[in-house]
Amino acid sequence: MGSPSCLRTPLLGRSRRVSDTTLVPSPRLAVAFATVLRRVGLAVPVGSVITLADAFEAVGLQRRAGVYWAGRSVLVRRPEDIALYDAAFNAFWDRLAVSGMTTTIEEVVTLAFDDEDGDNDDSGDGDPDDPGEILAVRYSATETLRDKDFAEYTSEEFDEARKAMAALRLVGSRRRSRRLEPVRGRRTAQRPDLRRTVRRALRTDGVVISRAFRKPSEKPRRIVLLCDVSGSMESYARALFRFCQVAVVGRGRVEAFTLGTRLTRVTRELSSRDPDDALRRASARVLDWSGGTRLGDGLREFNDRWGVRGMARQSIVVVLSDGWDRGEPAVLGAQMERLHRVAYRVVWVNPLKAAPGYQPLARGMAAALPHVDVFIEGHSLASLEELAAVLAS
Repeated sequence: MGSPSCLRTPLLGRSRRVSDTTLVPSPRLAVAFATVLRRVGLAVPVGSVITLADAFEAVGLQRRAGVYWAGRSVLVRRPEDIALYDAAFNAFWDRLAVSGMTTTIEEVVTLAFDDEDGDNDDSGDGDPDDPGEILAVRYSATETLRDKDFAEYTSEEFDEARKAMAALRLVGSRRRSRRLEPVRGRRTAQRPDLRRTVRRALRTDGVVISRAFRKPSEKPRRIVLLCDVSGSMESYARALFRFCQVAVVGRGRVEAFTLGTRLTRVTRELSSRDPDDALRRASARVLDWSGGTRLGDGLREFNDRWGVRGMARQSIVVVLSDGWDRGEPAVLGAQMERLHRVAYRVVWVNPLKAAPGYQPLARGMAAALPHVDVFIEGHSLASLEELAAVLAS
C-alpha cells in the first residue's frame, strides 16, 4: 500500500509502522481526544464530544487533515484556544511531548489508512504480511473507567479515577454583575463612561471627539454542593466527596456541605490542595458518615442559616443523593420548594438513576423531584462530565 500524502504534511507528521490493524470506532476516538483537550485546559462539554464523533463519521478518518479541521471547527470557540488545540492535536496524533500534560498509556490501538487511489491492504499487491502505513492511536487508561459504576471500583481504580476527576473543569454559568467594564464602540443599553471621555477630550483641547462607554460585567455563579453521606450512599459517597473536593479547589465560588442526620459545612476542610489531607480533615468533621438520612431537616437548616439569606440566591445548587429519606416527605418537599424559589437552578444527581428501569419511587425523591430543574445520573466519571456540562450551560 502506498503512503498517503496527508501523512507527509508538516502539520500532521508521519505515523510509524505497527503490526496491528484494528479499526477504532469514531466515538472512541472522539472521547479519547476530548480527554486530552480537557487536560490542556480546553472546556469540552459532553455535547461537543457527540458532535465531534458525528463529524469524524462525516469527514472520514482516511485523511488526518480532515480530522484536524473537523475537530477544530467543533471544539475551538475562541482564537486564543487555537494554540492549545494544535498542541493537543499533535500530542494525540503525533505523540509529541506537551508540557504540563501527563497521560497514562496502557493500550495501543491502530487505525489503517487507505492510499490516495482508494486501494486497500487486501488488494493483492505487495507483501500480505506488510500492514502498510497506519496511525497509532494511544489513549488514557481512564477511558476504560468512564462508564464503570463507582460501586464496582477497586482501590486501584479509585486512585486512577481521582486523577481523572482532577482534570475536570467545573465552570459555572455566568451572571451579570453590578460592576461596569469599559467597552469599545457604542451599542444599545450601554452607559457613558465620563471619566474616560474627559481624558480623551484633554488630548484634543477639550473637544469631545470620541466618547467612551461601559457595560455591566459578568461573573461566575456560585455553586453549592450538598452531598449525601448516609449509609444508603456508602458505595458512591467516596467518589462524589472526592468530586466535591476537586470542585472547591478548582473554583473560588463553590460551597460544600454534607447531608446525613445533620448538615455540616466542609468548604474550609476541602479547600486544601492536598486531596488526602482535605478528605481526612473533612471526614473528621463529618460525624454522621454512613449513618441515617434526614434530607428534609438538613435542607431546612441550610435554607434558614445560609441558603435563603444569600448563599443560594441566584446560585446553582447541586444535591448529590439517592433520595432515600427517613424523615417526612412533606418536609423535604417544602424545603425543596423554598430552595427552588431563590436558586437560579437546582440540579439533583442520583447514582441510582443509571439502573435499568429506574423510577423515582422513593418517598423523598418523589417529593423533591417537582422542584428540580435538572435530574441526572451520578454513578460514573461520564456522568460527572455530564454534570460539569450542565453547570456550564
